Amino acid sequence: MSLRNIVRKTGITTMACFNFPKSLNEFGYDFDADGKLKKLNTATGLLINEGFDFNVSENPQYNQKRYEALGEVINEYVYSLLEKEGLNRLPVPKQSTVSVNRKSFIFASNDALENEKILVLIHGSGVVRAGQWARRLIINDSLFTGTQIPYIRKAKDLGYGLFVLNTNDNFRLIKGKPNKIKVSLKGSEDPHEHLKTVWNDYIGPSNSKYVAIVAHSYGGECIAMDHVEEFKRKVFAVGLTDSVHIARSKGFEHVVKKIKMKRSLK
Repeated sequence: MSLRNIVRKTGITTMACFNFPKSLNEFGYDFDADGKLKKLNTATGLLINEGFDFNVSENPQYNQKRYEALGEVINEYVYSLLEKEGLNRLPVPKQSTVSVNRKSFIFASNDALENEKILVLIHGSGVVRAGQWARRLIINDSLFTGTQIPYIRKAKDLGYGLFVLNTNDNFRLIKGKPNKIKVSLKGSEDPHEHLKTVWNDYIGPSNSKYVAIVAHSYGGECIAMDHVEEFKRKVFAVGLTDSVHIARSKGFEHVVKKIKMKRSLK
C-alpha cells in the first residue's frame, strides 16, 4: 500500500497524529550519485527514478509538516556531508560553560585559523542551516545546486581555509510542562548575533589576511557594519547571491559584487 493510501485510510487529521521518520531511508528516499533525491523501492531497497512527492495526503497540513520534517532530516544529512568534506564542528560561542546541546556551531576546515586566505559561506534567512543555500533546491533539484558543497570543494582546490556559518541556528526546544520551551542560544540569538560572535571568536583572531565572503542576501553587510576597520583590512571580496541589497556602509562598494544565480535560491 502506498503512503498516500495509508494516510487516506488512517484519516490523519490532527497534529497529535503526526509522527514522522528520523532518517532519509525511513522516509523512503535517498540521494543518487548525481545528488538528486529519489524514492526507494521498499521491496528491493534500490532507488527508482521518482522524485519527492509532496502531496501524499488530502490533508494540506500533514503534507506541509511532512515536508518540514524531511527538511530537518536533510539538515543532519548535509552536516554529515560537511564532515565528509573534512570540515570540523566548532562551538559558538567558542568559550562557554553551557552544555553542547545549548550551543550553536559552525563548520571550519583544519586550516581555517592559520590560513591567510579564507572563504566564509553564509546562507540566507529561513529554515536552512550550515552548508545549505536552499532546501527547496536540495529536495527538488540536487545537492549540488541546493548546498554549498561546490563552493567548499572549489575553495579547497584554490587553497582557501573555510568557515561555514549557521546563522539560523538560534534556539533549542527543551522539555517543559505541559509543552516544550524554546530557549535562545547565547551568542546566536539571531543571525546578526551569530555572525558577530563567529567573527569575534574565530575569523577576527585568525591569521587571515585575505577574506572572501559569499553570502545569500545581506549576510556580508552585517559583518561590515559591526567590524568596519577589520572588514576594510581583511575582506577583499563579498559576493551576494540573488541579492537586491547594496552595501549600506560607505567605503565597502569596491569589494561587493551581486551574483546572479542560474536558479533562484529563494
